[in-house]
Amino acid sequence: MARPDIGFGTVREGRPPLRERMRAGAVIERRTALALTILAVVVVAGTCGYMIIEGWGAWDAFYMTVISLTTVGYKEVHPLTRGGEVFTTLILLVGVGTLFYTLTLIMARVVEGDLRDRWERRRHDRMIDGLTQHYIICGYGRIGQTVAEEFRRQGVPFVVIDRDPDRVHAVIEGGGLAVAADASSEEVLRRVGIARARGLIAAVSTDAENVYTVLSARLLRQDLFIIARAETEDAGAKLRRAGADRVLSPYQSGAMQMALTALRPAVVDFVHLATSSMHLELAMEQVRIEAGSALDAQTLGGANMRQRFGAIVVGIQRASGRMEFNPAPDTAMHAGDQLVVLGPADRVKLLEAAAHGPGSPP
Repeated sequence: MARPDIGFGTVREGRPPLRERMRAGAVIERRTALALTILAVVVVAGTCGYMIIEGWGAWDAFYMTVISLTTVGYKEVHPLTRGGEVFTTLILLVGVGTLFYTLTLIMARVVEGDLRDRWERRRHDRMIDGLTQHYIICGYGRIGQTVAEEFRRQGVPFVVIDRDPDRVHAVIEGGGLAVAADASSEEVLRRVGIARARGLIAAVSTDAENVYTVLSARLLRQDLFIIARAETEDAGAKLRRAGADRVLSPYQSGAMQMALTALRPAVVDFVHLATSSMHLELAMEQVRIEAGSALDAQTLGGANMRQRFGAIVVGIQRASGRMEFNPAPDTAMHAGDQLVVLGPADRVKLLEAAAHGPGSPP
């Protein structure tokens, strides 16, 4: 099956940014256009000159000009007069250098353009194919950019899908992977590794596109964690029916944040401190209990959570989806449960390692 027409890339250390490479390519294009113009002027001038000086026909004059410029060494079409010899000398001095300069620029465009693009496309194919446990961000507007920036700060792998080439270039210049394509296309989702992805975020500009994107993703992966953006309550209901696990409205979330900040500013500041990746001394994380791990079937007190890891378990989301707040020390943990913990970031990492079973991804 033919691959869709998509573009993607990364910025490597030591390589000029995409904008500089595009500027350099534009300079080469302008120089090539100028060289081709000068060469065309030389050919026309040579043809007209032979017609005037030697009185030849148009074809003979053109043919003599071409064999002089290319230095193929054929003999003259007709014997030259002294004036014709002088004119041929001028054609050779001016035109031969122009011809070879033009050919050099054309070859540079081929080497720097087409061949490089093909090599980079193959390299990026391999990079996309190597992604695992990553997130797929569909849409790189204000919401998508904020999500990508947070993922970048936390070192979470991700790939962006957006129709706008300018937005794709922005991702590339920032050091990320990006795909210029339709996020609702099943073929595109396969190309960005949806089978190996950790989750998908549908943040395309319209609710209709988000519904199609979520529907396509859910058809490809029944177990994929999908978060969708909704502008209206009606769209939120459609997104849930399409298969979204979580539906968020930026306006509703923003308004709720403002209300909570007005009523409980200290609480909001604490939650922001605990959940922000910019504050490494404290972290609020969710830790999944894997089957066969050291914490499976243990109680909170029996596992010595506070003493061993310096972490506070503020909640447990059971595998069924039910949330238990402020669990007691005799509360048991089971495989599939998600612990909501608060503690120093380095200690939380130790807790995550203990919660992973044999063969589980970190």
